[in-house]
Amino acid sequence: MTCVLGLDIGTTSTIGILIRLPDQVLGLASRPVTLSSPHAGWAEEDPAEWWANVGAICRELLATTGIAPSEIAAVGVTGMLPAVVLLGRDGRVLRPSIQQSDGRCGREVAELRAERDEAAFIAKAGNGINQQLVTAKLRWIERHEPDVFSRIATVFGSYDYVNWRLTGERAVEQNWALEAGFVDVVKGVIDDDLVALAHIPRAVVPRKVASHEVLGRVQAAAAAETGLAEGTLVVGGAADMIASALGAGIVSAGDVLLKFGGAVDILTATDQVRPDPRLYLDYHLVPGLFMPNGCMSTGGSVLNWFVRTLAGGEAAAAAAAGISLHQRLDRLAAAKPAGAEGLTILPYFLGEKTPIHDPAARGVFDGLDLSHDIGHLWRALLESYAYAIRHHVEVLKDMGHKAERFVVSDGGSASRVWMQIVADVLEQPVQRLTGHPGSCLGAAWTAAIGAGLTNDWSGVSRFVEFGDRLEPEPATAATYRKGYDRFRDLYRRLAGRESVQ
Repeated sequence: MTCVLGLDIGTTSTIGILIRLPDQVLGLASRPVTLSSPHAGWAEEDPAEWWANVGAICRELLATTGIAPSEIAAVGVTGMLPAVVLLGRDGRVLRPSIQQSDGRCGREVAELRAERDEAAFIAKAGNGINQQLVTAKLRWIERHEPDVFSRIATVFGSYDYVNWRLTGERAVEQNWALEAGFVDVVKGVIDDDLVALAHIPRAVVPRKVASHEVLGRVQAAAAAETGLAEGTLVVGGAADMIASALGAGIVSAGDVLLKFGGAVDILTATDQVRPDPRLYLDYHLVPGLFMPNGCMSTGGSVLNWFVRTLAGGEAAAAAAAGISLHQRLDRLAAAKPAGAEGLTILPYFLGEKTPIHDPAARGVFDGLDLSHDIGHLWRALLESYAYAIRHHVEVLKDMGHKAERFVVSDGGSASRVWMQIVADVLEQPVQRLTGHPGSCLGAAWTAAIGAGLTNDWSGVSRFVEFGDRLEPEPATAATYRKGYDRFRDLYRRLAGRESVQ
């Protein structure tokens, strides 16, 4: 048995990959996911939809590849981090998941900062007090949904939930536990005092497992729903951005992955633990390494919103050209000058996580006038994420990390226009990957390690090739330096914070 299955429980889609070692992709399948925002700043999803997607994807991969279920040695699951899934004592999901991009808990974050010395918290938990913390989200539920809070028997993440549906085992993968705010980063264990800050009993948080640790085996009920063989090994899983970074070969200091999915992630590798409130700290999948990283609340999710909401007038032109609306907008944006002729956008449509950690931030169109058209709007939106990436890179360097080689991956990296803007704003080349299916590949390789099929973490690189390298255009440098300054100053002024980092 040299086949392994990787599943990615993503924000906008569920993706599955079936690979055969050492280097063969047998099949890919995906299903869409519905992201709900019933109130400003909220982001929720239905765990039942993830599980239904997993069943459909598994059955499709088995049918289209002709692989027998018994040929799959192990399953690895990755997902967005840290989504909050709650089970009652009867094993039922108590409410929709609260996603990592959700910004509803600003009041609870402020309370935690008032209660705890943040420097001491960071030194112990490895991450700052911000809206990412599961602790803050649980306090919000305690305040606003006390009936739900009183019935919580288990709290874990998106891929932990899928692992439980597969195996019946309740556990939390190490990076979910770390970003949740429950792990003593020095001791590497779930800390009772940190859990107590969430006002929940210690037993509500399941045991912590390493990413490649064998968690359990596929149970009969899950086998019937997915088509997988009963008894197939399931490993602990992985945070989606960490799994994607492994597949991109981010293992050395100075390497930076820019991951353009439903959100935009910025990740680098190090053997140094340097907690900083502006960014997140996670474990690398390679034992002994860590991965400082930033994650914006949005990315492709806002581009998709823009297309659905504002770009309908270009549908006919796109259809006539035989291209997607995204591609049509890229062509229009490419015809506009760098800087979008004075139009600046803040892409904080769900608040913002790193590096400003402001759940009250909002999307802003500044400088808009009647000379601007849909092409200007699209270009300014692409530029806004490039500016936000530059902000993260400045923070990484301020923390003492190198940022010398930039690799771009996932769906958004297919846009040459967007990636050229990123290269121009960073004033650095960006290297595109080809054949990188995303986080599901890292999940599959983690399963291969856990099943003992290989002990070579770098072997995953056989599945990925480098594509073209986009060089920055020197002629845009001055324009984008001024644009970046406007971008940073706009947020400072609107937030009323002249010294925001």
